[in-house]
Amino acid sequence: MVSQEEIIAKLKLCLDPELGINIVDLGLIYSIHVESSRVVVLMTLTTPGCPLESYFVKDISTKLKSIKGVSDVSVELTFDPLWDPAKMSQESRDLLGFIN
Repeated sequence: MVSQEEIIAKLKLCLDPELGINIVDLGLIYSIHVESSRVVVLMTLTTPGCPLESYFVKDISTKLKSIKGVSDVSVELTFDPLWDPAKMSQESRDLLGFIN
């Protein structure tokens, strides 16, 4: 079975094209569930109606399907809870100039 570490490593290759920061460090990934060869990613976006929704879904699916043993990927979006900058890694907050 595919490990969480493998999945997270691939998700870190998915960059927000506007910010240049990966979706894991942005705090957009809420959970990852692996069922045999199927991976379900629960994520959010920085704002409801974000125009990058389809971009992220396609990029995540493509990258995760490149992992040996993954044949099906489902990306589910939620806005509960809403994203906020506190969900980002410290490094990402520093890069974007957020004051702690």
